[in-house]
This record gives sequence, C-alpha cells and structure tokens, in this order.
Amino acid sequence: MINNKRLLNTFIELVKINSETGNEAEIQSFLKSKLSRLGLEIEEDEAQKENGLGANNLVCTLPSTEGYEDCEIIYFTSHMDTVVPGKNVNPIIKEDGYVYSDGTTVLGADDKAGLATLIETIEVIQEQDLPHGPVQFVLTVAEEGGLLGAKVLNSRLLKAKYGYAVDASQPVGTTVIGAPYQAKINAVIYGKTAHASTPTKGISAINIAAKAISRMKLGQIDELTTANIGRFEGGTATNIVAEKVKIYAETRSHEESRVLNQAHHMQNIFEQTANDYGTSADVESNVSYPGFKISPEAPVTQLAMAAAKSLNLVPKTVIAGGGSDGSIFNSLGIPTVILGVGYENIHTTSERIAIDSLNLLTGQILKIIELNSSGCKA
Repeated sequence: MINNKRLLNTFIELVKINSETGNEAEIQSFLKSKLSRLGLEIEEDEAQKENGLGANNLVCTLPSTEGYEDCEIIYFTSHMDTVVPGKNVNPIIKEDGYVYSDGTTVLGADDKAGLATLIETIEVIQEQDLPHGPVQFVLTVAEEGGLLGAKVLNSRLLKAKYGYAVDASQPVGTTVIGAPYQAKINAVIYGKTAHASTPTKGISAINIAAKAISRMKLGQIDELTTANIGRFEGGTATNIVAEKVKIYAETRSHEESRVLNQAHHMQNIFEQTANDYGTSADVESNVSYPGFKISPEAPVTQLAMAAAKSLNLVPKTVIAGGGSDGSIFNSLGIPTVILGVGYENIHTTSERIAIDSLNLLTGQILKIIELNSSGCKA
C-alpha cells in the first residue's frame, strides 16, 4: 500500500531543503506546490506579516470522498522549521537501517519525518482512491522558535473536531496525551562599574546574579515542576567590574498554578537580591505555552491507539516533558494528541531515524483516517 521508496525519497528531499527557524520560505513554497498538485485546497495565513516570521502557515484540506462528507473532520500537523545547525544537510543512509546527517548538522527528521509521512499518506489515498472523510493538514512555521507560527495561526481556518501533531520523539505507536505549561523568565541585573583594582567602588552585577541564583529553587522542584537557568550573558573585560548581566531561564509544570508560582519565586529572588545590594533588576516572566492533558479514553486517543494496535505496534500513552504545536491547538479547544515519530537524538548532530519508523508512521496515519471514516458513509 505504502510506496516505501517514494516515502524515503520524499524525506531525503525535504531534509536537503534549508529551513532553520525564520528561514522557511523555500520549504513552504515546495510544500504549497506539492500539495496543490495533489489536489488539496490550500489556505495561507499571514503569519509572516503579523509576526515577522520566515513564511506563512499553510492549512491544506483534502476534500472527502463522495458520500463521506458527513464524517468528522480531523487534522494532522507538522512543522516546517528545524533547529540549528540545519543548513546544507547531507543525509546518509547506513546499513543499520537508519538515516543520519553527516555529523556537521542536525538531520531535520524533527519534523521533516512528519512532513514526509503526511505527503505519502496523501499520495497513497489519491492513487489508490481510498475512501475518507475530510482531512486537514496544518503545516506551521517557527515551532522550534517557541511555537510562534501556531500561536498566530488564523484559527478560523481550522475546521477539524480533533487531531494529531506528528511530532513526538517517542517510538511509533506511542501517543502523547499530556504536556507541561512553560514560563520564560528573562532578567537584567544592574550593578555599578569600576576598575577591578578598586572593587569597593563598584558593585558586580555578576556577583548579584550569582547570589540570586544560589538562593533559588532550581532543577526538579517537585514531581510536576522543573526550573532551569539556561543562559547567562554579561561583563566586558576581566579588569572591569560588570555593570550589567542578562539571564534567561524557564520553568515547566503540568499544573498551571505551580508554573506561575515558580516563575514568581524566581522573579522575586532576582529583584530582592538586587535590592539587597542597592541596585535593581528588570525581570519579565510570561507563560510561553499552555499545558494540556487528554484522557486516554477520549476519541482522539482511542483512534490513535486502535490504529497502532492494528499494525502490531505497542499502543501506549505517555506524558511529555516539552511542548509542541499541539499545546497551542489544544488551547483553541481542538483536542490534540501527539504521535510518536521515532526520531532519536533530536536537536543534535547525532540525530537519526529508522526507515522502518517512516513506513510504520505512515501506516498509522492512514489507519487513523480509515477508522475515522468507517461507518459514516451517507
């Protein structure tokens, strides 16, 4: 049923297209042309105009087979962008059955494996005239930049009752049914500059920041909550007392109240510590994406698990530690779970994916569409 060779070739073709976050114009044009030729109705939003992103999101609709118009509309989503370094990817197929990059870049299987399987799904449906209800395919930009494309997507374009983000670093057959809230905390700590030979005339912003961080609850806060200092920038030279430093941090939790409490705690520590030293701190904190939890008994979950089971995959559900575009679509009231794609070591130059994962995932997506369409013919 699935053309395994074509699927692999599509994946290889996609990973060779440069599409680091903010530079998705080329791949967006490729996908728009490809899906138009396959007969999908293409709607393009104005994400690039509204948010200064690299391209617009695409919402592509596969019209139903005649007589299946009353089937519930479902959707699948994958993102176009990759993390850095993602330019000039040179994919290598090895004897172990995996596709790798040459080690100088990421492979970009996150999420071009998702894109490739969606394209092959449409190819199979079209050439084999498989009966189906209406299906939407939502292709987003800047997912790796903080789900930015999904955040500005025109929700009026979405007609689906529920759907699937094809974008989890889990084995194929696994369904992610929950993910945490994330808050970002960005701080600027001010000191007073002086020559390092007369330190009493200055106040080191680096020292204030270090004292603040030492007072914080960080790491694994509780069973649902984590916090991390990710980046620390500041200072000019070893012989100058640092006047200003910037700190970038985050906290995550599966409960909204806990993520808000932890962000408030971190903000207060920065501000109080600066005040203790007679200086100040500018701190911003905001929830960058919402958490969600879908019941294992929900129709969207049960359909994914039934499809996995029909392919002799292990149909298990898990709670994820990170966000995806599914986090945003759930916040819009469209129940969305995340399908395991099978890629490994994502966001590193050791990223890889098994060719079998591409084939199995396409099979699962096709089965979801088939099961959703069964019993609803007019």
